[in-house]
Amino acid sequence: MALAATMRPLVSLALPEKGAARLATQLLLAIAGTLLLTLSAKTKVVLGPVDISLQTLAVLLIASAFGLRLGVATLLLYMAEGAMGFPVFQGTPGKGIGVAYMLGSTGGYLAGFVVMAAIVGWAADRGWDRHPVKLFNAMLVAEVIMMAMGFAWLAMLIGPEKSWQFGVLPFIVGDLIKVALAASLVPAVWSLLKRA
Repeated sequence: MALAATMRPLVSLALPEKGAARLATQLLLAIAGTLLLTLSAKTKVVLGPVDISLQTLAVLLIASAFGLRLGVATLLLYMAEGAMGFPVFQGTPGKGIGVAYMLGSTGGYLAGFVVMAAIVGWAADRGWDRHPVKLFNAMLVAEVIMMAMGFAWLAMLIGPEKSWQFGVLPFIVGDLIKVALAASLVPAVWSLLKRA
């Protein structure tokens, strides 16, 4: 029993044990997560030839803090908001909205975010969120899979060479920085909580 208690993600510290209060708290956290994802999508950092959003950083942090089930549920809620036409994605509303936008050039990356949340959330549920190296490895795998999904989808639309040149290569350094940052932040929070 003690082992199971130590292998829960950060959010478990804030959740009521059971009942309607637990469900309501999870719902509020999921909504807050979608707001964070929206803000991160709209926040751009200039790093080299392209503007990079903070969205992958937000996905990694949400999945690490929320764990598999709540993390994936949050990403699915975010996708549902986007599908309904809310301007939650980086290029919305300027480049379209709703399902049409989701099936455009960023479709593979958006689907990859859900897979990314599942991988990192799974790792957090197993206590990897307390160890920077383990968490970095899980996040790196999740990042590579997300980028591969984005590349594959984009390659169907514009071809593999352009997909690599415009959809992967310019983002490698920035995404590695975001993975390293997220893999450092979450274990640091656990360390602070242990001292408190």
